[in-house]
Amino acid sequence: MSNMPTPSTTTGKGQSDQTIKLDLRMISVISLIVFFALWETAIRIDLVEPLFLPAPSAIVKRAAIMLEKGDFWVHILASSRRVLIGFFTAAAIAVPLGVLLGASRFCKAIADPLLSFLRPLPSMAWIPLSLLWLGITETQKYSIVFMGSFAPSVLYTIEATRNIDPILIRAAKNLGASKFQVMKDVILPGALPSIISGLKVMLGIAWTCVISAELVAASEGLGFLIMNGKEMFQTDKVLLGMALISMTVMAIDIVFSRLERIILPWREG
Repeated sequence: MSNMPTPSTTTGKGQSDQTIKLDLRMISVISLIVFFALWETAIRIDLVEPLFLPAPSAIVKRAAIMLEKGDFWVHILASSRRVLIGFFTAAAIAVPLGVLLGASRFCKAIADPLLSFLRPLPSMAWIPLSLLWLGITETQKYSIVFMGSFAPSVLYTIEATRNIDPILIRAAKNLGASKFQVMKDVILPGALPSIISGLKVMLGIAWTCVISAELVAASEGLGFLIMNGKEMFQTDKVLLGMALISMTVMAIDIVFSRLERIILPWREG
């Protein structure tokens, strides 16, 4: 009993952990500030030609100009809409299909040839056909994200389903659970954490898909912003587009993580 930690000891350890986390965040912030300061200094003392690498202040100025014109949010919202619609459409079909294929070797044998054909194809490979079938439309952008996300999402889900401990499935069946109950109470709860982790990875890949589509055929979006900056020799616009992609992805990832906590409350610990 004497070795049991006292409440004060536990509280002190918790406070110490919080202090360490705060210190690490401060280090990260300082590191970022130093990086941008060195970058800005290198441009101002002419170590680097601004045409090839504009200063951070020039990128911020470009963002302010776009905000004033009103087309700043247009590009962000256009790309985000395309990613989310294409990605969630793919996930809505891929997850149930992946669970079915992971739970049934017969169904998996039927689908394996098609999945093996689709899996290696990059999103860029679908652009010529999608333009021919759908033209330069929003549906074409959605289809590129869908095709880039669908097959990998199915495969992630299959693996997550097949990794469930078979002893748990046999135990549920021995206790009289039906196939539906085994699926609902054993397979889905066990596979869901891995499925969501896979979808988070696929969300990042979905962004590469939409940027590829926008670089080729679009009149708005972050990919269009980058291509337009390149054609006009406005490197600050190119880097602004790149920065906005990263910040938008991080913002969506934060929202996705919040949803994950709601869906999987038992993983909070």
